[in-house]
Amino acid sequence: MSETLTQDASPEEKVLECVDIQRILACLPHRYPFLMVDRVERIDADRSCVGVKNVTANEPHFQGHFPGNPVMPGVLIIEGMAQTAGVICVMGKDNGQKPSLVYFMTIDEAKFRRPVVPGDVLEYHMTRISRRRNMWWYRGEAKVRGELVAEAKVGAMIVEN
Repeated sequence: MSETLTQDASPEEKVLECVDIQRILACLPHRYPFLMVDRVERIDADRSCVGVKNVTANEPHFQGHFPGNPVMPGVLIIEGMAQTAGVICVMGKDNGQKPSLVYFMTIDEAKFRRPVVPGDVLEYHMTRISRRRNMWWYRGEAKVRGELVAEAKVGAMIVEN
């Protein structure tokens, strides 16, 4: 993981260029087959980032959704958005450690524009809308080759035991 400072970022607000899978696993409780993000790039504190998911034919949901015409379920695209936002929320916390629990609170204004299929590289462009204590809300746009495939607003709460 490399770190750089943007021109207008103070030393306390580091902008990370990329978070690899090992750091994602340290931040999130999710594991295969439910981990929907492989890398997080272009991180601007907890304000914005881009998550990357390499969609492959050997993922278990393609066995039944749909045989002969595999399409990534929309709910998993939304989950990938939430997980991407979750990474920067956890990294923005004081201790930066994996939380005890992450509750997905809201999904609003979800729209699906076109199917995501094996071989696609799915990008989750996440922008923070609001934050209040241990709760965050983000607007997400999922894109494949620059084309909008899905969008939604998501909210989550991080709980420490």
